[in-house]
Amino acid sequence: MGHLATALEVPLDLPQPPTITHQSPKDYIIDPRENIIIHCEAKGKPHPSFSWTRNGTHFDIDQDSNVIMRPHSGTLVVDISREKAEHYEGVYQCTARNKHGTAVSNNIVVRQSRSPLWSKEKIKPIVVQEGVSLVLPCRPPAGLPPPIIFWMDNNFQRLPQSSRVSQSLNGDLYFSNVLREDSRNDYICYARFPHTQTIQQKQPITVKVLNQDPMDERRPTFLIPSGSSSSKMVLRGQVLEMECIAGGLPTPEISWTKVSGDLPAKRTSFLHYQKTLRIVNVSESDAGDYRCTARNRLGSVHHTIRVAVKAAPYWISGPSRNLVLAPGENGVLTCRASGTPKPSITWAMNGIPIENSPNDVSRKVEDDTIIFTDVQIGSSAVYQCNVSNDYGYLLSNAFVNVLSEPPRVLTPANKVYQVIKNHPALIDCASFGSPIPKITWFKDSRSSTLDGEPYIKHDNGTLEIHIAQAEHSGKYTCVARNILGIYENHIYLEVKEPTRILKQPEYKVVQRGKSVVFECKVKHDPSLIPTMTWLKDDGELPDDERLIVDSDSLTINDVTENDAGVYTCIMNTTLDHDSASAELTVVEATPTPAVAYEKPDPPTDLELTDKKKRSVQLTWTPGDEHNSPIKKFLIQYEDSLHNRGHWHNLTEVPGTKTTAHLKLSPYVHYTFRVLALNAMGFSRPSFPSKVYKTEAAAPDENPTGVQGFGTEHDNLVISWKPLSGLQSNGPGLHYRVMWRQKAVDSEWTTVTVANNSKFVVSGTPTFVPYEIKVQAVNDHGAGPDPAIAIGYSGEDFPVAAPENVQAVVLNSTLAEVHWDPVPHRLVRGHLKGYKVTYWRKNNIHKHNPYHTEKLFLVFSGNHSHGMLPGLHPFTLYSVNVRVFNGKGDGPVSSDQHFETPEGVPGAPTSLVVTNSNQDSLTLEWSPPHDHNGRITGYTLKYQPVNNSNELGPVEELALLANETSVTLPNLKYSTRYKFYLNAKTVRGAGPAISQETVTIMDEGKSTNADNLKENNLILDVSSEWQKEPVNGSQNVTLKGLKGGLSYRVRLVAKGHHDQPLHHSEELLVTVPAVASRQVDIATQGWFIGLMCAIALLILILLIICFIQRNKGGKYPVKEKEDAHTDPEFQPMKEDDCTFVEYSDNEDHKPLKGSRTPSNGTVKREDSDDSLVDYGEGGDGQFNEDGSFIGQYSGKSASRDTAEGHESSEAPSPITAMNSLNSFV
Repeated sequence: MGHLATALEVPLDLPQPPTITHQSPKDYIIDPRENIIIHCEAKGKPHPSFSWTRNGTHFDIDQDSNVIMRPHSGTLVVDISREKAEHYEGVYQCTARNKHGTAVSNNIVVRQSRSPLWSKEKIKPIVVQEGVSLVLPCRPPAGLPPPIIFWMDNNFQRLPQSSRVSQSLNGDLYFSNVLREDSRNDYICYARFPHTQTIQQKQPITVKVLNQDPMDERRPTFLIPSGSSSSKMVLRGQVLEMECIAGGLPTPEISWTKVSGDLPAKRTSFLHYQKTLRIVNVSESDAGDYRCTARNRLGSVHHTIRVAVKAAPYWISGPSRNLVLAPGENGVLTCRASGTPKPSITWAMNGIPIENSPNDVSRKVEDDTIIFTDVQIGSSAVYQCNVSNDYGYLLSNAFVNVLSEPPRVLTPANKVYQVIKNHPALIDCASFGSPIPKITWFKDSRSSTLDGEPYIKHDNGTLEIHIAQAEHSGKYTCVARNILGIYENHIYLEVKEPTRILKQPEYKVVQRGKSVVFECKVKHDPSLIPTMTWLKDDGELPDDERLIVDSDSLTINDVTENDAGVYTCIMNTTLDHDSASAELTVVEATPTPAVAYEKPDPPTDLELTDKKKRSVQLTWTPGDEHNSPIKKFLIQYEDSLHNRGHWHNLTEVPGTKTTAHLKLSPYVHYTFRVLALNAMGFSRPSFPSKVYKTEAAAPDENPTGVQGFGTEHDNLVISWKPLSGLQSNGPGLHYRVMWRQKAVDSEWTTVTVANNSKFVVSGTPTFVPYEIKVQAVNDHGAGPDPAIAIGYSGEDFPVAAPENVQAVVLNSTLAEVHWDPVPHRLVRGHLKGYKVTYWRKNNIHKHNPYHTEKLFLVFSGNHSHGMLPGLHPFTLYSVNVRVFNGKGDGPVSSDQHFETPEGVPGAPTSLVVTNSNQDSLTLEWSPPHDHNGRITGYTLKYQPVNNSNELGPVEELALLANETSVTLPNLKYSTRYKFYLNAKTVRGAGPAISQETVTIMDEGKSTNADNLKENNLILDVSSEWQKEPVNGSQNVTLKGLKGGLSYRVRLVAKGHHDQPLHHSEELLVTVPAVASRQVDIATQGWFIGLMCAIALLILILLIICFIQRNKGGKYPVKEKEDAHTDPEFQPMKEDDCTFVEYSDNEDHKPLKGSRTPSNGTVKREDSDDSLVDYGEGGDGQFNEDGSFIGQYSGKSASRDTAEGHESSEAPSPITAMNSLNSFV
C-alpha cells in the first residue's frame, strides 16, 4: 500500500511530476500604478516548464513585449508603463509540466482596483423640526474593493456617534431623533479605498434643525430594515452582520435574540451601540431566525431576520495528497469535500478531463475516489480534482509517482536532541523509500529493538519517550529497510537536569535611601548556559544605574518610593526556565545620630566549597562595616608552589556578596585571603584560607610570538615567548619545536627544547620559507595543536644586478630611469628596494670633467623605475642601479650615460659700471657661472629713474656672445640709470643681473673704490659719520654735498653681527665752490603742474560761492522734492546698508541721487556719485534761477547701464533698496 506525502516528502533528486508550490489568489485585485505580478511556482524532477491561458485560450507571452516570465519560474511580470493595467484584466491559469505529468493552478481572476470619484451633485440644505428622525445618505461610488465609509467635519474630526446618531453598514448616517445642536453645515461623508490608499469625499451636507413646532414623544419605528421581517444569506466561514436602526423619542434601545436557539457567545459581538449583530466564522448551525427589538418608554417594535447559510465547497479531510507507489502496489486518491448545495466532483489527468484521457486498466474512478491496482513504471501522472457548486470551487493537484527506490533517512546524521528530565522526548527518523521503509530503533549496544514501554514508535518513524530520565541519554540508531536495501542513522539524546531556583528572593521592607538585595540562587544543568532576567511588576526593570543585576542577585541602591513593587527573577536556559517573586516595600527613613566612620574589619571564616579541578567556591563572613557600607571585596591568592610569599589580585565581587566562584589554573597551590573596601579604604587582609592544590594537567596554551628568521645565510632561528609558571599547568615544561620547508612536500622535523626560548636550525638553504610550530608539553601531556607561523632562513647578498637599465630624459633637469627587476631567487632575501647612483661626467660645453660627486636615490620595494630630479642642463650623466635586501647591496649594473638638453643660462657673474661721464658710461660683465648650454648672446635693458623712484622708458640692446663690455653714449647728465643684463641660449633668456649708477653731475664727485670690496660707505662731516649703502657696487655718487667744504670718506665692510668692522683708509674729498647750473623754473614740469592745480582750486571756490548765493529761495526742483519726498524714506549708509538721520540742513544736503558720508562731506573715493556722474561730459546744466537740473536729465552711459532711468519723483523705500542693491 502506498504512503502519504504528509509523512513522506519525495526528495527532489528523485524523478517526480510537478507540484505547484505557490500561486496568486483566485480573486487577485491589482494596483493599477504598479507592475502586475501573477505568481506561479512549481517543483519537480526534471524541473517543470510553464505555460499560461488567458480567458480560456493560450496566452502567447512571446508576442507581448510588456510581459516576461521569470527564469526557472512560471511567474508573469507585466510592465504597465506602456499599457494600462485594465488591458490585462481577465482569467489566468498556469500549467506546469514535465515528462512525468502536468499540474494546473486555480483560475486567477485579475482585476484592477478602482477608486472612482464622487459624482458631482448640488446638495440642498436639509431643514427639519427638532425631534424627527433623519437619514443623511452617503451613497459612495462603487469601488473595487468596496470603500470604507466614515463621516467627518471640515476639520477632519470624526463626527461623534451615539445610540442616537450612528452610521449604518451601507455608510448612511442615521439620527433616531434630531436636536438643535445637530445643526451644522459640514456633514461630510468620506470613502477610503484601501487598495490604492486614496480617500474621496462627498459634498458637505447642511442640516438646520428648527424648534418652531417640536415633535412630541413617539414610539420606536425601524428606519432600517423595513417591515416586520426580512431575510439574509451568508456563506459558511464568512462574517454575518445584521443591523436594526430605529427612530423614536426618546432614543430607543436595541436588543437581539435568536428565536430558534442561543447566540454563539464566543463568536458574537455587538457594534454601533447594539444596533449591529456580528457573528464571525459562520457555520450551518447559525442558520435560523434572529429578532431585534427597539424599545423606549412609549413602547417597542420587533423585526425578524431569517438567516440562510450556504457553503462554497470545502475540504472534509484536506485536499488530495500525493501518492508514491512501488511497481505492483495498490493505492487510493480521495477528494472528500462538502458544500451547500452539495457540490459536484470532476477528475482530470494532467489537465485533461479523465474521460478524455487514455484508458488505464490499473485505474478506476468512483465518484470522489480513484483506485489504483498493480501500478507499473510509467504510470506517473498528476490528477486534478475539481469540486464546485453555485458559490465557488476547489481545485487540487495530486500526483501518483511510481518509483522503485531503496530506503534513505532524511533526518541529519548524528543529530543531537536535548530534553529536560521528566519531560517527553521525541526523536525523529524521517525516511523515504519505495516501497515504504520499515523503521526499527536500537539503543547503544543494539541488543534488542526499542518496542514497548517506555518507548512509543509512531507511524512516521518518530520514537517517543513519554517521561525522559537520565538513563535514557545515549546513542540511538534508527534502521530503515525495504526489499531494495537498508539504511542506518545515528541520533543522540541528552537528558538534562531541570533548572530550579534554590534560594528565592524574600519580602523586603527597606527605608528610603538605603540599599536592598534580592537573592535568586539557581541550580541548573552545568551543560546549559543560564540567563538571569529580572522583572518589576511583570515589566522590564527601569533603566536606572541604581539597579545592579548580578548573576544571582539584584541590588537596588538609594531606594526611593518608586522602587516599591513586585520583583521577579526568571532563570532561562535553552530548554527550560524557572521563576520566583518577592515584594519590596519602601518606608520613610528614621533620623539617626551622627556616627563615626572607619575602615571595615577584615572578613572572617573563609571556607572553600564545591571544589573542582579548575574552580572552587569561596565563602566568608564580612567584618563590621563601621557605619560605611562595604563597596566590594578583593580576593587575593598566593601560589606557594611557584611564588611563595607573593600575593596576587584574583578578582573582585560587589560588597553585597559573600561568595565568589573562582576560576583556577592547574598545578597551583592556592591560598586565598579577602579584603573589604568601604569609603574609608581597604580593611586588613583576612586570615588565609586552607591551601587548595589543583591537579596538574596538560598545558592549555602554546607559546606566543613564534617567529623564524636567519642570522646567517645558512641558518634559521626559531624564537618564542615562553610560558610562565602559572601557564605551565604541570611539572616538566618543555617545548616541541617543529619546522619544515613551505611548498615542499616534506615531513616535519621535531626537536624538544627545555629552559630556552629559541632554537637554531643550521645548514638551511639561503632565504627559504619555513612553516614553524612550537607546542608546549609537560609531564601530563601536550598543549593544543599549535598554529603555523611562517619564517625565513637567513639572507645573503644579492647575486645579480638589474638588467636593461635605461634613462629617459624628460627635460633639462629631470630624467626617468627604468630597469628590469632582479628575479626573486637572485635577491636571496627580503627585497628592500633599489639604489640608483648617478653623477655628472662633465658639462658638455667644457672639456675638463667636473669633480665627481655621486648622488644616491633609494626606491623602496619592488620598483622598476624612478625619477632623477635636480639635474644640471647640458650635462653628461652616468647612472647605475643595484638591488639591496636585509643583508646588504647586490652588484652594480653597468653604467649607462645620458645627456640633459640645454636650458636657460644663469645670471651673468658680475656687472660693473666704468668710465662714467656726463652723457656716457661703460658696462663690463663676466659670463654666467652656469652656462646650461651654448651662450648665443646677451640682452641689455636700461631705463632712467627719477628722484621719486619712478622708472622711465626702457631701452633694449642685443649683444654678441663674445662681448663682455659695452659703452652707452648719449645718456642724460646727472641722471640715475638702472641696467639689466641677461644671457641667452637656444632655450631662451636666463635671469638678469641688475646695476644702478648716475651719470656724472657737477654737484658731487664720483669716487672709485676698485680696491675695496666693502658694502657700506661712511661719510664724515662735522665729526659725525653719515652712512650711504653701496650694495655691492664698485663706485658710488655722493649727493647733497655743499660747495667749498671738505669731506672725509671711508669704506666699511660689515660681516655677521658677531664679527668686527673693517675700515679702509680715509679719503679727503673737497667740493669746489662753483656756481650751480642755472635752470629755468618756468620750464620745469613740477612748476607747471603746481600752477594748474592752483587755478583749478580757485575755479571750484568761485562755483561754490555762486551756488551759495542762489540758495536763498527755493528753486523748482527743490519744491518738487519737498512735495514728493516720502516722510518714511531715509537715506542709507553706504558701508553697512543701514539708514542714517535725514537732515534738513540745506547746507549739508547732498544732490539727489548722491550718497553722503555721515560727516557731511562729499569724497570722491567714498561715493560713486558726484557732479560728473550726472552729466554727459560737460553737459551738466543750470536752470535760469541757478538750480542744478543735470541730476534729472542725463546720466553717464555707465550709470544708465547700472541703474536704469530715474524719474523726477522722490524714491520710495523699495526703490531705494533696489537702487542700493544695484551698487552692491
